[in-house]
Amino acid sequence: MFKIENLDVFRGETQVLWGVGLEVAPGERVAILGSNGAGKSSLMAAITGLLRPRRGNIIFNDRALVGLKPYQITQLGIALVPEGRRVYKGMSVRENLEMGAFVRRGRPRLKESIERVFGLFPILGQRSAQGAGTLSGGEQQMLAIGRALMSLPDLLLIDELSLGLAPRVTKEIYAALASLGSEITVILVEQNVELALRHSERAYIVESGRVTGHGVSTELIDDPDIRRAYLGM
Repeated sequence: MFKIENLDVFRGETQVLWGVGLEVAPGERVAILGSNGAGKSSLMAAITGLLRPRRGNIIFNDRALVGLKPYQITQLGIALVPEGRRVYKGMSVRENLEMGAFVRRGRPRLKESIERVFGLFPILGQRSAQGAGTLSGGEQQMLAIGRALMSLPDLLLIDELSLGLAPRVTKEIYAALASLGSEITVILVEQNVELALRHSERAYIVESGRVTGHGVSTELIDDPDIRRAYLGM
């Protein structure tokens, strides 16, 4: 469904990704692991067209993405939940969700999609008329995920899901995502390595802009090198 081949990415004149490659099958949940500054967010920006790679390919459902504009990539069925949530704080919860359905594929099922999001995150339904800027950090993260789901994506990218959130809220959000089953393919960027491995099927490790390892999540979480480097064990 999704493949990256030999990807080189620069920010200005500084190279941030070197020869990155990965594959994701339909319905999979794949984690991208690495410390802060490893290149994970740059990879998300390249996938969504915010950074244009100097070399390499990004293929989604047999369609090349390199060179497409971000809105074109969204229309193909990829949605991003950005780091820091970035909800429209001056708009209501419902208005934020409606903005997520602005793309062509999302408009016909707007009402159905809103009810689906409220089913995943009932607190958003209770606060649908409330300004997004008045929500807690966890509620804003729920809203950012809900807004992304409104476009009816085939592939959902989530950048730093648990950043700044209380463990209870993080657990609630992961449970909601798990309830989607294999309906939506998910690529999860997460600094909390243990969380990411427990909520994914496979994982890739990124260090200093390079993929240095990958494997089945249940095996990686028991790997002594992974536990020592990322889990402090």
